[in-house]
Amino acid sequence: MAPILAALLAITLWLFPVPPALAVVVPQPLGAIPGLSAVLAGDTPELGLQDGRLLPCPVTPNCVVSQGADPDHAIAPMAYTRSREEAREILIKVLGVVPRTEMVTQQENYVRVKSTSRLLGFVDDAEFYFPADEPVIHVRASARLGESDLGVNRRRLEQIRFALNDLGI
Repeated sequence: MAPILAALLAITLWLFPVPPALAVVVPQPLGAIPGLSAVLAGDTPELGLQDGRLLPCPVTPNCVVSQGADPDHAIAPMAYTRSREEAREILIKVLGVVPRTEMVTQQENYVRVKSTSRLLGFVDDAEFYFPADEPVIHVRASARLGESDLGVNRRRLEQIRFALNDLGI
């Protein structure tokens, strides 16, 4: 209960800051509240490939996937014209400069990263699958917690797509 109360206090202070003349203690950034990041990070989900496909999204709107999704969760795969190995290497370089993103798994046909939000420390997981029989990168991204991610995962994947297109994959 204490982490929840600390989070509520921090959010209240963030929304309704104390004027500097009255402030005695400067509140810490929300992500710096002890224990809050661990609570908001959520548990690491079971992800990966199943029969050559990324897992489907749950019913919550905080997930997108390029394989077999309903219209609310669908996102296009990322096409490439170079070799599969070159596309994978360029993707890994792009992911290396995405803010607050950490590599979790790198395999020949699969890459997984996790991204942490700047403000509260929410964690999202993104997966990239390179099937051997088509020149595309299938993608899946989802928030670990909550009902909505306010479109963050879709926007992050579209920014990665834009960067890859700029690099001419």
